[in-house]
Amino acid sequence: MPTILVADDDAVIRELVCLFLRNDGFETLEAVDGKEALTVYASKHVDLVVLDIMMPIMDGWTLCKDLRRANPDLPLLMLTARGETWEKVKGFELGTDDYLTKPFDPLELTARVKALLKRYRIGSTQTIQFGNIILDRQTFKVMSGADSLTLPLKEFELLYKLAGTPGQVYTRAQLIDQIWGIDYAGDDRTIDVHIKRLRERFSTTTDFRIETVRGLGYRLEVDK
Repeated sequence: MPTILVADDDAVIRELVCLFLRNDGFETLEAVDGKEALTVYASKHVDLVVLDIMMPIMDGWTLCKDLRRANPDLPLLMLTARGETWEKVKGFELGTDDYLTKPFDPLELTARVKALLKRYRIGSTQTIQFGNIILDRQTFKVMSGADSLTLPLKEFELLYKLAGTPGQVYTRAQLIDQIWGIDYAGDDRTIDVHIKRLRERFSTTTDFRIETVRGLGYRLEVDK
């Protein structure tokens, strides 16, 4: 069963979150701040992290950034009393996958955790299929029926990342860090160039589309 790490300096919130997660069949681990969360993560198997922003010693912003650098495929859910739009944008830019504002409905929390795990379970396989399209990460091929197309590595990884979590918005910074690496020194507008190439390659497909989310980044939508 999946193991969830809950990082929050509020013992009551931590206990409540863990209680509802355990009631839904999850194993839970706890941390009172970001530094302890990193220690727990390094020593235990963790499938998803629920993290607060305002924590002592190491805050949620730093924790989110460090976890994302350590594992680009670790689901992260921010749980915080803050709800301003700019803070949500900052959270997404640092690598969080979802955002829930306190006070929260515990049922919504567990639903979001399950949804994230489902997304990443799909993303962790070597193939992704939607409609007539199959992405094969072992061969870097995109197959549509009897047709097969081998993409350049970065184009494939970009498409694979977006397709692994349909509807999820990724900022340019997130995509650069997760595909080109955190040490990449080029312009993040390279993402725009690769997105343009993908759109041109699949301009006639009816299985998916790559949408621009103004002020944030990109997402892939699967056409029903």
